[in-house]
Parts: sequence; structure tokens; C-alpha cells
Amino acid sequence: MLGLFPEGFEELDAGAGVELAAYTDAAGEARAQAAFGDITAVDVAEGWEDRWREFHHGVRVGPLWVGPPWEEAPEGAPAVVIEPGRAFGTGAHPTTTLCLGLLAELPRGSLLDVGCGSGVLAIASAKLGFGPVHAVDRDPVAVEATIANAAANAVDLEARVADAFAADLPHTGTTVANLTLEDVRRLPPRIGSHHLVTSGYLGADALVLAGRTSVRRVELEGWAADVWELGEE
Repeated sequence: MLGLFPEGFEELDAGAGVELAAYTDAAGEARAQAAFGDITAVDVAEGWEDRWREFHHGVRVGPLWVGPPWEEAPEGAPAVVIEPGRAFGTGAHPTTTLCLGLLAELPRGSLLDVGCGSGVLAIASAKLGFGPVHAVDRDPVAVEATIANAAANAVDLEARVADAFAADLPHTGTTVANLTLEDVRRLPPRIGSHHLVTSGYLGADALVLAGRTSVRRVELEGWAADVWELGEE
């Protein structure tokens, strides 16, 4: 589906399985027919181009509200406005929510966001009072999104393209990394932060990090996030 419709598609519950739906034209329908054979094609109502907005809603995480620009933040809640796009991170995914909740509990200071995606964690950290805030990602699209979203939220941060496993990284008091399980396991030797917040894996995943002591774990909808401090388990 990604190869046929790189602009995106929907995943819908369908009993014991899932249904994948793409909004397309006759040529796209023909491509799907050739790839899958048995498909169902129906006409859609006008305004389908904006239907994807129905799936992006704001969430309240601690003192912050994180959401898209077409929704209003609750009164009194500092807003982190993220434009959904090609870079991961709108605030609604459980791993992002978990990381934000843990960051809100930590002492303020300098922060590094590894694999920043849309910049939601870096921007929210700045709103929480962390600073200076640094963000790195190996994907130039993600860094562009982070810079644009930071400007839209009127926060100062430094974002750059970098491979966290090869490039020099700034030394900060806290590092947050919402990555794959494999990358989280590889990360500790690369950073010297006293606090490390990690997510991107399931609660059932066993995780031990070299040189780090686990001090807190939280879970949401099957996903997990941890706070680590320097020192062996």
C-alpha cells in the first residue's frame, strides 16, 4: 500500500482483520486492482481530501495540550501545535504521550531529543521549561518539520540532521529518545545525560541498558516508556 499510495491511506477495523482504504482516482484504482486482485471501489462524498483531519485530535498531557492547528487548546493549557505531516509525532501516539508525561516530572535543564521527527517532544520540552533544547534526526524531512513547528510555536531550539550513532552529540542534562527497541539499546554509550527517557517499544519488551538504572516505567495501550539514570542496575 505504501508503494501504491505513498501520500497515505487509512487502516480501519474490519472484524477479525483490517481494511486498508486509499482515496484515489481511476488510475489508482487500476493499480490497486493489479496488485491485490479483489478490491472494492466506491465513490466518496465531496471534501474527502480533508477527511484525514478527523483522525488527528489534541491530547492533554500534564500541563500541556498537544494538537493540530485546526483545534483549540483548553483554556489555561500551554499549547504545542503540531501540523501533521510526513514526520512522525503528533502527540496522540501512546509513546509520545508517555514521554511527555515523564519529561514533565523531571528537573529542568538542557535537553537532547534523539530522532526528533516532527519535533513534538523537543518543542514540548521547551514549553515545559527545558533549555537549551537540541534536536537531531537522520531524516532531513524530520529536521525541516521540527524547525517549522518550532517557529509556529515560538520556541527556540537547535535542530540538525545527524546520525545519533555516528555524529558528535551535545552533552545535556536530559535526553529523550522515542526510537525502535534496537536503537534504544544502542543509544546509552553515545550520551552522557544523567536522565534518559526512552520509548518506542512494547510493555512486554525486556529492556536493560548498559550503564543505566531504571527508575520509572509507565505503560499505555500496550506501549512502554522508561526513565533511566546513570549507574548500573
